[in-house]
Amino acid sequence: MARYLATRLEQLGIEHLFGVPGNHLGPFLSLMKQHNPRVTWVGTPTEVGAGYAADAYARARHADAPDGGFGVGAVAVTYSVGAFNLLNPIGGAYVEYVPLIAINACPTYEQWLNYQAIGLLTSHMSQRRESNLDVYRQVTVDAQVISNPGLAPVQIDSAIVACLSELRPVYLEVMEDVWAAECEAPQGHLAPRRRPFTPKNRTMLAKAVAAAVGLVKQKGGVEGSPILWAGEEIDRFRLSQPLTELVQDTGMPFCTTVGGKSVVSENTPGYVGVYNGKASDPYVREVFQRAKCRIGLGTWSTSKNLGGEQDIGDDWCVAAREGVSVGASYYPDVQLERFIPALREALVTEFGPRAFAADYFAQAHAEGAPVPESTAAYQAQLSSTDNQAELTYDSFFQHISGFLDSQATGTGTEATSPFTLLSDAAFALLGSMNLHSVERAGYLAQNAWLSIGYSVGAATGVAMARKAAGKRPMVFVGDGAFQETCQELSTHTRHRLNPVIFVLDNEGFYGIEQMLVNPCYYQQKPSDQKPSDGADFYNDLHQWHYDQLAKVFGSTKSPMTGMTVATHTELESVLKRISEPNDSINQGPLLVQVRLSRHDYPRALQYKINENCP
Repeated sequence: MARYLATRLEQLGIEHLFGVPGNHLGPFLSLMKQHNPRVTWVGTPTEVGAGYAADAYARARHADAPDGGFGVGAVAVTYSVGAFNLLNPIGGAYVEYVPLIAINACPTYEQWLNYQAIGLLTSHMSQRRESNLDVYRQVTVDAQVISNPGLAPVQIDSAIVACLSELRPVYLEVMEDVWAAECEAPQGHLAPRRRPFTPKNRTMLAKAVAAAVGLVKQKGGVEGSPILWAGEEIDRFRLSQPLTELVQDTGMPFCTTVGGKSVVSENTPGYVGVYNGKASDPYVREVFQRAKCRIGLGTWSTSKNLGGEQDIGDDWCVAAREGVSVGASYYPDVQLERFIPALREALVTEFGPRAFAADYFAQAHAEGAPVPESTAAYQAQLSSTDNQAELTYDSFFQHISGFLDSQATGTGTEATSPFTLLSDAAFALLGSMNLHSVERAGYLAQNAWLSIGYSVGAATGVAMARKAAGKRPMVFVGDGAFQETCQELSTHTRHRLNPVIFVLDNEGFYGIEQMLVNPCYYQQKPSDQKPSDGADFYNDLHQWHYDQLAKVFGSTKSPMTGMTVATHTELESVLKRISEPNDSINQGPLLVQVRLSRHDYPRALQYKINENCP
């Protein structure tokens, strides 16, 4: 049975299985190595880190898979003590549509019978036999307990098909004595099952497209300056090409959500920026709000995609979550992969090819709006190096953006980058959302679930998924988030990975929590005597010498480098060394402690202060 499951993982293209071992899991790992050596076990210090690694691995492999292919991640732990630790990452994968296979090795069938007969508990058991299963049913699309090797193939296959079809996690709880039991060999390959496209679906699709075109006409057509808003489902359902064709054929400018950042190359003509409600870059929000009509494609309504906004209004069309809303009307069971090309065809038929082609920044500027004179001018300023000496959140990311541009090769949508960007939640996410991502799937973040510390473990998955492509993870993580999962640096050094991790250290402070509960703190001037005056006590962190962790996790055999920067001159020096492949700091993980003021914050959150503080 172990060989059966490992073979199915191998057929899915899974080359790395992440997790934390245990007595119930050991037999599977031994048999997998013996019979399926192409699936490599990657042991991590924590189950949470293993889950984050598998999540990011799945995202990267899914984005990189050829047409008709798919990318899935897998993680394995031991019953209860491991499974409950893993629950957080699986919950995030469920919310954000990431296909994962969670394997939970549990006590033997004999041990369960002993408990049932005489109440004997063995390691990791609970008095509630279905405790693990019941919990995982809440965050997976299929959950199976495998106790009978004769049924195992059917259970495994049905769960994997559900994973592929729904693009969400599934759960396999396997009793220890089943691993070595005989079962039939796998038959064929597994594939996703799609909902059929029925005559009723065809009618509903036509109505939704007609309503969307009608909204554009009602709001002024070409003169209404409609704008597209591309979101997460463009990536999840691999619809970047249909989106690109829609933009090319209609000429309509487009933004993305934070979670949908880099669903296509940001060098694609017509790209305006990331729209994030009131937390958008003020220039992008100005242009976006001036449009009389907004069309969301695969966009999720989350607090981080609509920062500060509570609704989307009657001048919106949003196609997501298997339906299309146009104003107050809703059209259910409309598949996004069919809606986008049908909308493209209808818009071209109604208004003509590239009828909407325009530079909305230039239009707004000509009408007196306080925005740069063109889209190109706006994007150029995101990479400004004209900064004061000390680093701020915004100036740090401007500097990084300029560096990324300098490292890109090729031009236009054919440009490539040596880095895959990963951002953690909070200030890191809001600061990094305007970085220039030259290629599709070049930016990853857990945008809806927002579990702090995600990016450190995720770097493991991205590094392994894209190692052959030469893509190096570049991580942006706050100090509080980093303290949650810093142990995952051990996985990086052990496997000779070389991510660049920028720890944004604002003097040991949960800045985002302070902004959410009492933003008026940021109106105060820093105190030389008591820098925490006015801050809520529970937002103080214990400060670490982050750069010194290189001595903890690194070794002569597995080197790691730690550095600290507080000025743009120091940052420039580090970036110069990163750009030189033979520099010693690139032979293993590089951790850069970025010193920032505890009173600093990304300007994306200025609206919180304006709305809440006199």
